[in-house]
Amino acid sequence: MSSTNEYAIQVQDVSKIYKLYDKPIDRLKESLSVTHKNYHRDFFALSDISFDVKKGETVGIIGTNGSGKSTILKIITGVLTPTTGTVKVAGVISALLELGAGFNMDYTGIENVYMNGTMMGFSKKEMDAKLQDILDFADIGDFVYQPVKTYSSGMFVRLAFALAINVEPEILIVDEALSVGDVFFQSKCYRRMEEIRKNGTTILMVTHDMGSVIKYCDRVVLLNKGHFVADGKPGKMVDLYKKILANQMDDLELELHEMNDFSGGMDGEAGNGAAGKAGAGSEAAGEDGSRAKGREAGSGIRPGDQKSGIDRMMDKLTINPNRTEYGNGKAEIYDLGMLDERGNVTNLLLKGEYFTIKERIRFHADIQAPIFTYTIKDKKGADLSGTNTMFEGADVKPVHDGDEYEVCFRQKMTLQGGEYLLSMSCTGFEQGEHTVYHRLYDVANITVISNKNTVGVYDMESQVETVLKKRNEDEKN
Repeated sequence: MSSTNEYAIQVQDVSKIYKLYDKPIDRLKESLSVTHKNYHRDFFALSDISFDVKKGETVGIIGTNGSGKSTILKIITGVLTPTTGTVKVAGVISALLELGAGFNMDYTGIENVYMNGTMMGFSKKEMDAKLQDILDFADIGDFVYQPVKTYSSGMFVRLAFALAINVEPEILIVDEALSVGDVFFQSKCYRRMEEIRKNGTTILMVTHDMGSVIKYCDRVVLLNKGHFVADGKPGKMVDLYKKILANQMDDLELELHEMNDFSGGMDGEAGNGAAGKAGAGSEAAGEDGSRAKGREAGSGIRPGDQKSGIDRMMDKLTINPNRTEYGNGKAEIYDLGMLDERGNVTNLLLKGEYFTIKERIRFHADIQAPIFTYTIKDKKGADLSGTNTMFEGADVKPVHDGDEYEVCFRQKMTLQGGEYLLSMSCTGFEQGEHTVYHRLYDVANITVISNKNTVGVYDMESQVETVLKKRNEDEKN
């Protein structure tokens, strides 16, 4: 049993219930009712949420709009009181919830810095020592001596962020604050975040930027409509979040069930049954909750395809046995391949050469406008590149039950040498809703071989020209 001393934040069975009234007069009627008659209905912004954050850990909270992410942060910071449950916090909190929410618009920037520092528990002497760092980070010049009501929105958020992130908090709580300001200020904010993270500050962040979640977070809590869904590694939780976005709730519940059955928890480690048992079964969820039977365990093809002598590209590839695979069963990616410039099916691709991603799809229902996609991710799960037939303006015809499509994406490999992951899917829109027919996450690895790596994720293929002008030539002239 872990000691409570190692936790910076402990959230236990927290619910937040709001009373909703159809008419304003109903609130008065309820307060005056002798029989205590209810004129309201309860809305659960949060329902029995529990999770812990260890000291020095960076934890993200993700979920769709209305999931309760901001509500739980406000409860942790004391802005809101939970209806039921408890929250324990060990450490000084600096919160970036609504930037500048605690500012007095008639005070100058410096006056607001000292006032907010006092509210955080710092003495004037301590704030004197921090002031220059805050002003340097905000970089708003002499405006710091003017009332903040005269500030532009950019100056306002710069000062608010600079204050929150430069007071050396033990716990930093961030709600969508890293998306403020211009690109240069955002870059400075991220660098500062990385610094305080390395110094052992506990960080709890809410963001819709999945790249930031994967890059910065040690662990992620996934919420949906006020309910706790799962808690685990960032890449795994982002994949589950994408299922919620795609309305794949049946597949989500199935995978959560398997995560509990096989891994004994929700750590999302590959090989523990958490990552991709949807592909290990012989069925995929149908829209009516039924299961569309057909695929062999982990193969992505129907029984009989091997017997019929089909030459499968994927037999020549290294395929991930623990991939995540789901969809409503109306389509099925039954074969896939990566081909180098010479047409060889391989996981090894040379930087600078053209290559082709090929997928073969079989349809089990009529679909008006299927969309075929691929995505390349790094090992942490961040999307690096990808496209789909809709983006590319490809001429994709309507399909009928039993039809098949072969789709090829040809492009130049400009990623740096290293290991990457390939995902692909067949999706579409039905009655205005995005629908996943079959999706394969991290289905295969891509090894890029390079004799020249540059800085960053990909090579911009710079053409270098140098001219040496010797000193002796200057003297002759």
